[in-house]
Amino acid sequence: MGCTEPIAIAYGAAKARAVLGELPDRIVIAASGNIIKNVKSVIVPNTNGCKGIEAAAAIGALAGDETAGLQVLAQVSAAEKEQLRGYLARTDVRVEAAETEHVLDIRIRAEHGADTAEVQIAGEHTNIVRIARNGSLLFQKEIETPSGDSQPDYDCMTIADIYDFAETADLEDVREILDRQIACNTAIADEGLRRDYGANIGKVLLKAYGADIRIRARARAAAGSDARMNGCEMPVVINSGSGNQGMTVSLPVIEYAKELHASKEQLYRALLLSNLVTLHEKEGIGRLSAYCGAVSAGAGAGAGIAWLHGGGYDAVVHTIVNALAITSGMVCDGAKASCAAKISAAVDAGILGFEMYRNGQQFYDGDGLVRKGVENTIRNISRLGRIGMKETDKEIIRIMIDQ
Repeated sequence: MGCTEPIAIAYGAAKARAVLGELPDRIVIAASGNIIKNVKSVIVPNTNGCKGIEAAAAIGALAGDETAGLQVLAQVSAAEKEQLRGYLARTDVRVEAAETEHVLDIRIRAEHGADTAEVQIAGEHTNIVRIARNGSLLFQKEIETPSGDSQPDYDCMTIADIYDFAETADLEDVREILDRQIACNTAIADEGLRRDYGANIGKVLLKAYGADIRIRARARAAAGSDARMNGCEMPVVINSGSGNQGMTVSLPVIEYAKELHASKEQLYRALLLSNLVTLHEKEGIGRLSAYCGAVSAGAGAGAGIAWLHGGGYDAVVHTIVNALAITSGMVCDGAKASCAAKISAAVDAGILGFEMYRNGQQFYDGDGLVRKGVENTIRNISRLGRIGMKETDKEIIRIMIDQ
């Protein structure tokens, strides 16, 4: 519940408070640049409209459930919300840039009198790598992306294998998580269209362009982001560590399934395709970068939409390549209201990529980053996001911090 980066800070602060055993009277948050970028401008849920790193850490320490992972703020009471501003006013909460080589790195130091507790999260949003109390080390492990039997091996995936799996998987293996994605993400899209959140991109799309399926697909994904980026207290099912990407891969596909009167089984298989295509695209880029994650998710949604229209493997791969060629330069300048508009653009690219294919049009090898073969194009996009945009990322962060 809530944008993933501030929720990770709230989780770390809640864990630090639990280790400390007291409500902190001083909190220091040292975070990597990408964390600072993605928390700076987003409203934290269950804070009565507060935004930023200080609010995320304070509500986590004050009222977070340290056992609940990314649902850390789900059970904050109305009374605790009201206590937050007073707690912030009397508590020394400081933010520092962490000297770190890790893109995702959060270090929380909580103090009460002479007692201290330290918690570090790195690599993944709930991956605690270090815990200490009063200088004594309680827990430590290597800072790396978690591995082991419980972790998926994304390196084994190709678009061909994903397509085969989506068509043949036993749906009982995936029904629970896909039902949860459908229910949660549909609910927050409904909320985004019902109430006033951020720049109301979902509502603007419908008002300005009408109710054609191509607009509705964009509007519902945007409306979910309108709500999520602006403090809505409803959960979503994420993709690649991102709620915005989780909504982008699912809501357009769900809307097209309704329009086409697809069966529930067809919807499940289209969602398998869109989710896994996006995970595959993002594996080479990483969780956080200067490359807007909605681009990958929009291409994934386009793949699911192509499949729902009866498109075969060729339709899916051409849709992906076309979509990536259209929006591959979109940058990530943090989580905030304009993410909804970027999602709309990414979904539009996914839809256009499919419409190009079924109208006999495509981008060819040598058209910019496009290479013959979908995997080669994905590798080029991954290289752009992971390596080519490193300096772009640093400059974006410098610009945002200097504001």
